[in-house]
Amino acid sequence: MSNTVDVSKLTFVQLNKIRAYLKKMIELGGSDLHVKANSVIRARINGNIVQFAGEILAKDDALTFAKELLKGRFGEFIEKKELDLVYPFDERNRFRVNIFFQMDGISAVFRVIPVNIPTIEELYFPDVVRSFTQKERGLVLVTGVTGSGKSTTLAALINEINKTKKKHIITIEDPIEFVHKDKGCIINQRSVGQDTLSFGNALRAALREDPDIILVGEMRDRETINLALHAADTGHLVFSTLHTLDAKETINRIIATFPTDEQNRVRTSLAGVIEGIISQRLIPTIDGGRRAALEVLVRTPTIEKLIMENRDYEIRDFIEKGKEHYHSQSFDQSILELYNEGIITKEKAKDYATSASDLELKMSGLSSGQNSNSPSNENKEIKIDKSDDIFDLK
Repeated sequence: MSNTVDVSKLTFVQLNKIRAYLKKMIELGGSDLHVKANSVIRARINGNIVQFAGEILAKDDALTFAKELLKGRFGEFIEKKELDLVYPFDERNRFRVNIFFQMDGISAVFRVIPVNIPTIEELYFPDVVRSFTQKERGLVLVTGVTGSGKSTTLAALINEINKTKKKHIITIEDPIEFVHKDKGCIINQRSVGQDTLSFGNALRAALREDPDIILVGEMRDRETINLALHAADTGHLVFSTLHTLDAKETINRIIATFPTDEQNRVRTSLAGVIEGIISQRLIPTIDGGRRAALEVLVRTPTIEKLIMENRDYEIRDFIEKGKEHYHSQSFDQSILELYNEGIITKEKAKDYATSASDLELKMSGLSSGQNSNSPSNENKEIKIDKSDDIFDLK
C-alpha cells in the first residue's frame, strides 16, 4: 500500500457519499457517524446506534475514502494506524474524526462538534459548577466515559471565564474541538501534532508563556499528570479530563499511574491542589433527548484529609453529606433530582444509578402525587422508530 497520495487524481466520490450521510445525521440531531469497511453506515441518534438504508461500503472504497479525507496526512495514517483530526463540514458544522484500521479494513467515527459553545445554564448544570471558574489556582477535573460530554463541559467553563474575566488561557488539545474567540481573555489554543509535539512539551512551554489558566485536553500519562499537578501547585488554574467513572476512581487512577515509591508524594500533591471533580453520565430523557447527571466533588478540609489518608472509599459518602453546605452531590442525588423533575423515567434512573437499590428506596419515600406513581414517567420514552433500517438517502 502506497503511503503517498496524488491529490490531483482523487475524485472525492467516496468522501461525497459520506458527506451525504453526515448531512442527514445533522438533520436528525445525531452525535456520531460510524463508517466501516464491508458494512453499512450507522449513526448514533439520541444515544442509540441505528443504521442508514444504503449500500455496504466496500473495503477498497473505504481505503479510497481515507485517501480523500486525509490527503497529505494519509502517509501518517499508514504509519500510526489511527489518526485524530477535525473535519470542517461547512461554515456551521465541524466534526472530530478518529480514523483507524480494523480487521475488515478502515473505519472512521465522526463526532459532531457544536459550533455554538453552550453556557453553563444551557447545560442545566448546578451553580457549583460555575464556582470552579472563580478559582485562582488549583486543579479541576472533568471525567466520564467516552461520549459523556466532557469536552462540552470544559468548553462551557472556558467560555464562562472568557466572558467574565481578563485572563490568559492556554489550551492544549488533541485535536482542537471548540474554537474560542478572544472576549475578555486572551486564548491561545494549541493542537497536539500540529502546533506542538506532545502534551508534555506544550505544558512545559506553557509555564513560560504567562498563563493564568491552562486547559489540558486529557491527562494521558505520568508526565502530563506530573506537569499538571506542578502547574496547579505553582499558582495556575488547570482544567483537564480523565476517562474515569467518578471522583473516587479518578483519584485512584491518578495515584496508580505512578510507581509505588512515588504514590505518597502524588497523593499529597493531589490533595493539596484538587479544587473539584465533575463526573458525568448522559441519561436519555423522556422527551427523546439526553441530560447529564453530575457527581460533583468540592474541595473541603475533610475531602483533603480523606485523599491524604488513603480513605478514598469514604469520598462518596462525604460528597453526599456536603450537599447542603458545600453544594457537592453524588450521582444518585443528581439522578434523583432529574427523576423528581419529570425529566427521566424511573427505569432510566435505576439504569444509570450508582446503587439502583438505594435509589429505589429514596424514590419510594416520595410523597403521593409525585413522579413515583406517574404512568408518563414510567412508560413514556420517545423512540426514533421501531425499525433500525429507517434512514433512506434517496
